[in-house]
Amino acid sequence: MRPALALCLVLTTAPASADPARLALGKRVFTELAEPGCGVCHTLADAGTTGTVGPVLDSLKPDAGRVATAVTNGIGVMPAFEDLTPEQVAAVALYVATVTGASK
Repeated sequence: MRPALALCLVLTTAPASADPARLALGKRVFTELAEPGCGVCHTLADAGTTGTVGPVLDSLKPDAGRVATAVTNGIGVMPAFEDLTPEQVAAVALYVATVTGASK
């Protein structure tokens, strides 16, 4: 994974956060494509997940840059998701930021 590329995609596509296709991809990454799935550890109401290992994303309200950095590099016990493409990282970052209200 190229951390700078993923972060660049997040920063340059922020206005596209309302794009339904990008949000759908982000939700799919969160619920299906990431291995292990994000919801195993994180609670996120929009995704219907109730994980208890990681932070409750609805409360944390991380911005897209913070999500992209965590997904790309890992943080604490959270692994880096090296199998995700930069587009997938950008999509999941924008999805989480949007549905938690951080992007407003």
